[in-house]
Amino acid sequence: MSKATRVSVSDAAAELINSLAAIHGELVFHQSGGCCDGSAPMCYPRKEFRIGARDVYLGEIAGQPFYIGGTQFPYWEHTHLTIDVVPGRGSGFSLESPEGKRFLTRSRLYSDEEWAALEAAGPPPRGPQHPD
Repeated sequence: MSKATRVSVSDAAAELINSLAAIHGELVFHQSGGCCDGSAPMCYPRKEFRIGARDVYLGEIAGQPFYIGGTQFPYWEHTHLTIDVVPGRGSGFSLESPEGKRFLTRSRLYSDEEWAALEAAGPPPRGPQHPD
């Protein structure tokens, strides 16, 4: 059985993440689905964004933790998320905004083999998984 992941990153997004980390230090990503940011993944300096006890840790992208809001996870749990970057202006709150780019979440349904591996692994952890 293959090792399934819940989140991955495109090469272009990884390059931007590494550039942002060189400027801002450790980062954190959060997929909230809130009213202000829609369903865009948001990138923050890790020390400036507090992960809540209900937030779900999906893994790391380019060495940075990626979380999804606890109320959003049930809607997305059957899909693998790939974080990409496209030209354009996203939310003013996310670190990539001044770069003239925005992060974008692409999703696909898991294969039967991937879903079986994820079910066998149990639910993903909730709450902060990385120290500030």
